[in-house]
Amino acid sequence: MTGTVSGAAWQLRRATIDDVEPIMELERSTFVSDAWSEESMRAEIAGEHGYYLVAFEPEQPERIDAYAGLLAPRGAIEGDIQTIAVAPRARRNGLGRALMLALVGEARKRGAREVFLEVRADNPSAQTLYRGLGFEEIGVRPRYYQPDGVDAIVMRLTIPTPETTTA
Repeated sequence: MTGTVSGAAWQLRRATIDDVEPIMELERSTFVSDAWSEESMRAEIAGEHGYYLVAFEPEQPERIDAYAGLLAPRGAIEGDIQTIAVAPRARRNGLGRALMLALVGEARKRGAREVFLEVRADNPSAQTLYRGLGFEEIGVRPRYYQPDGVDAIVMRLTIPTPETTTA
């Protein structure tokens, strides 16, 4: 997958175990107090039901500028956006949106009719992105993010059924 987002070119590809180290660098710098463990990330990327993408500029394929992950077993009606992070140097260019759309598309291919996610209550930028994609708030998990004790807003997207028309 290749695309230009707001004038900048990134390629998206499926993450592999070889990407764990650069993903973890971005994970730790983005989620300072509640980053996933390397073991958890490795298990998610290698897991049979996961679908993780990384984004990079073609001139620097070793540098991961963003990643995102979906958990959606084939045939299940629900999927979960597990994580998404965009490096500060790549933000505000539509890369997060492109990753989210790719994950929702994959969830649809796998049979999901709904996609869920949790977002920190103190992250209005991410909430705005998700609402712009059609996610709606359906609940709150108090003090979900530890050790900070920040609430998680639970959001859901009902995946629209693809429509075909005759030409």
